[in-house]
Amino acid sequence: MLLLQTNDVLRRFGTDVLFHNINLRVVDHARVALVGRNGAGKTTLLKMITGITQPDEGTIVKAKGLSIGYLAQDQGLDSQNSIWAELDTVFTPVHEMEDQIHRLESLLATVDSATDRYQEILNDYDHVQSQFQEAGGYEVDSRIRGVLTGFGFDEKSYQRPVNSLSGGQKTKLALAKILLQAPNLLILDEPTNHLDMGVLAWLEDYLKGYSGALLIVSHDRYFLDRVVNEVYDLDNQTLLHYTGNYSAFVKNKTARLATEMKHYEQQQKEIAKLEDFVNKNLVRASTTKRAQARRRQLEKMERMDRPQTDDKSIHFSFTSNKESGNEVLDVEDLKIGYQDTILAGPLTFKERKGQRIGIIGPNGIGKSTLLKTLLKKMPALAGTIKLGANLDIGYYDQEQQQLHPEKTVLDEVWDDHPEINETEIRNLLGSFLFVGDDVYKKVSDLSGGQKARLELTKLSFKPINFLILDEPTNHLDIDSREVLEGAINDFDGTVLFISHDRYFINQVATDVLAMQKNGITHYQGDYDDYLRAITVNQQKGADNSTTPDQKQTTKTISTAQQSYRQNKENQRARRKLQRRVNELEEQMDQLTEQQGRIETQMADPEVATDVTKLTDLQRELDATTNQLEEVEEQWTSAAEELEEFDNE
Repeated sequence: MLLLQTNDVLRRFGTDVLFHNINLRVVDHARVALVGRNGAGKTTLLKMITGITQPDEGTIVKAKGLSIGYLAQDQGLDSQNSIWAELDTVFTPVHEMEDQIHRLESLLATVDSATDRYQEILNDYDHVQSQFQEAGGYEVDSRIRGVLTGFGFDEKSYQRPVNSLSGGQKTKLALAKILLQAPNLLILDEPTNHLDMGVLAWLEDYLKGYSGALLIVSHDRYFLDRVVNEVYDLDNQTLLHYTGNYSAFVKNKTARLATEMKHYEQQQKEIAKLEDFVNKNLVRASTTKRAQARRRQLEKMERMDRPQTDDKSIHFSFTSNKESGNEVLDVEDLKIGYQDTILAGPLTFKERKGQRIGIIGPNGIGKSTLLKTLLKKMPALAGTIKLGANLDIGYYDQEQQQLHPEKTVLDEVWDDHPEINETEIRNLLGSFLFVGDDVYKKVSDLSGGQKARLELTKLSFKPINFLILDEPTNHLDIDSREVLEGAINDFDGTVLFISHDRYFINQVATDVLAMQKNGITHYQGDYDDYLRAITVNQQKGADNSTTPDQKQTTKTISTAQQSYRQNKENQRARRKLQRRVNELEEQMDQLTEQQGRIETQMADPEVATDVTKLTDLQRELDATTNQLEEVEEQWTSAAEELEEFDNE
């Protein structure tokens, strides 16, 4: 059943078009992701779909009676109610039925059972009770308790006033309320903000079993991989549809762009060849007809547009002037916290040159405090920290307290490097998308994403061999996250980072440290390797060696690995197919070059008058052209097979 459809929707800002030709369909039980760069218009489109705003052109059609639940970015509840009472308002109609049932029960007790009036009341009672049961009246308390537990609220917090909660807790509660409302179409804009890994895994499983349809905007690629099965890409001011989860979308988009570019380049070569022939042969009597035929061919040709995508992406790298020693960091029996309040410890771990270690753990456990303690920005409460020799440390602060609110973007970087000329500073800022008057903006006026890019700008400008990052992907769009992943993987130094972005951890981590209140546990590999390890421990019944925090984490996320882990045989098969596509592309390039060389020879005046040589070259050109056509057919077949493979 079709729930919602947009038809050629367009949005303008002044005279500029934000997006156009937006055609999106959502059917019953759909699992849809909407992706695109920051500023592409994703939130604007969601507001149109929900009816908050209207499109400048086009229409949005919704099924009759469609109920929509919309969670905006960082939307929190504002209420004087307690947590429980606020969520219980979702079930006001159910409670009204319950009150009616009690009234009818009281009435039945006062009426003679032998009368017609009694039978009428009894019929009403049966009808209301049936409605109450269908509405889930007997499961209200268990549903509220289940959602609150999933979002990390314990029973002690149920009576806390909503307005006493933190911003992140209010956002979680707003999401909990929408889930309990269970609309036909649930629209979520960045729902994973403020959620730790345990809650994320619970939410993923909840949404996978959700009875309605989902339309989700998120920068959490791991979350999208687990929840959605189709993706709409808002790119280059329009919308393209892909089947599969996020990882499948990335492969399919890359393959599509490569195929389109190949076809475009081949057509451009064909056009150039035809135009060259026409220009050289149109005035020659012996070849005029052939030239005219080729000119007609050019006129009838449907020319392809050059494939385009949004190309505004940061580009940078981390650099070091010297190598560190092998022993980069040794931590033993460290306790961290504030004055007499211990957040976590004792913590014992080490890091060696070249490792990229990701620290994970529940919110509030003290991960950021750990990094600040290692950097001596906060005192250790107990234990020892030993930093290695020859370290140049670069630190990314998720709270961005290292930035000066009153400075301009230009001065924020230039003041640290006054010996460098303005042009070079501005070129660097340009690579982080600070262009034109952007460099004169005050830091305090920047968005979270802009501040994040400014911090990365400063880090890329200084020599570093030990990089310490606190939630570096916060505020970055997916493209910027991928650029950061590439910069870290190309970095020849050592990295210690905190992240809740599981996709990011999978891309860059060589090791994972799982932090709990009473200790820290080392796992080799990335996030999926960590999941496998704790699942194996669980299967072995390793409860005695597992802390309570680890047990809870294992219980919550052990199912995540099944839907995310790729089959190794499939990976090998795909790599083999990709190599075949690459080899055929190389052959096409070589044959095209060979065509060009033959044609150059044939255009030589000495050859043009030698019928024998010209005949031989024409024969060779025909053979090369035929071979090129055969290879092109093989390439097309292999590319289509690769695309089908990725869609499975």
